[in-house]
Amino acid sequence: MKTLLFYEMAPDSMAKAMENFPAHRARLAAFHARGVLLGAGPMGNPPEGAMGLFTSREAAEEFVAGDPFALNGVAAKWRLLEWYAEFTEPVVAA
Repeated sequence: MKTLLFYEMAPDSMAKAMENFPAHRARLAAFHARGVLLGAGPMGNPPEGAMGLFTSREAAEEFVAGDPFALNGVAAKWRLLEWYAEFTEPVVAA
């Protein structure tokens, strides 16, 4: 089972996002290098939130606990959802 992390952007958080982005990006890269973050990115244009896909709930919780976006008011709130992936490889029609 994988875990989805959803962030909801705080109102008027773009300035905070730009200030905290380098540290947030470094954290994303570190978790990806460990193999526990499969993908992440903003949702919407302009961004209304963001989503991350983790290999486990523990990895997602660890990420949030030290993420500058969660700690410094860029994300107004966050939530974790368990995801029971049916397919993890591309599906090709016969």
